[in-house]
Amino acid sequence: MKKRYLIAALIILSVASLFIGVKNISPRDMFHLSKEQMDILTISRIPRLISIIIAGVSMSITGLIMQQLTRNKFVSPSTAGTMDSARFGVLVAMMLFTAASPMQKMIVAFVFALAGTWLFMKILDKIKFKDTIFIPLVGLMFGNIIGSLTTFFAYRKDLIQNISSWLQGDFSMILKGRYELLYISIPLMVIAYLYANRFTIAGMGEDFSVNLGLKYRQVVNIGLVIVAMVSAVVLLTVGMIPFLGLIIPNIVTLYQGDHLKKSLAHTALLGAIFVLVCDIFGRVIIFPYEVPIGLTVGVFGSAIFLYLLMRRKAHES
Repeated sequence: MKKRYLIAALIILSVASLFIGVKNISPRDMFHLSKEQMDILTISRIPRLISIIIAGVSMSITGLIMQQLTRNKFVSPSTAGTMDSARFGVLVAMMLFTAASPMQKMIVAFVFALAGTWLFMKILDKIKFKDTIFIPLVGLMFGNIIGSLTTFFAYRKDLIQNISSWLQGDFSMILKGRYELLYISIPLMVIAYLYANRFTIAGMGEDFSVNLGLKYRQVVNIGLVIVAMVSAVVLLTVGMIPFLGLIIPNIVTLYQGDHLKKSLAHTALLGAIFVLVCDIFGRVIIFPYEVPIGLTVGVFGSAIFLYLLMRRKAHES
């Protein structure tokens, strides 16, 4: 798939996203916007579009980094306990700092996400049976344990409703002044691009990487920091978006190959396009009401995930 087709699709969907909503604004209105229409665009729809693109790009790339470092195509922040650990961090921040700012919550969520991802990697090192499907199952079990702890403490502290708001991704509440934390993801994506070749070498194993002169542990730690920070930022701003970091890198691999630097741009573009499609679908299917992005991505993502599993099984048999 040519990159220019992806760019064209992203532009078309972005423009369409700006004109879909309860308040009718058409392209012709752009030449003579009323104050109300201008407010809707600047306060709601443009911030929403920016957050969709950043979340789609960053979560897809973090999934690609995790798959490269773990050498497993079914590992992502949602199947390695990263997102669950970040949610646990949000709960801890709410319990310890009752008036915690978004930045304070993000820092605590980042620390927990990093610790949870690091622990998953340590568990991975101890597992001898490195089956492709077995590893993400271990990650899901690990994530469920952390999720159970989160639910337990949330019930004890009467915070279950607050935590539930981070359980499912939703762009409907994105407004100017409530999404700017996502901008932290942009420099992290630049670092991911600069380290892409090193992540590719690190994905070949520690012994091979060290023989080539790569500082393996340093590169892995940088990758884990990027994954944990992006996961914490997206969770706090949007909520949990399932399957995104898992399916998008796999789709790109089918036609682009495994080299991380070559597939990075395609992964970013396809991730943004996929989230945009799911968001637009969720906004029009029961218009004027809206289906949360977590639900639409979950439905489409699970279907694609099942296809990838069956395709892999067919190739192995």
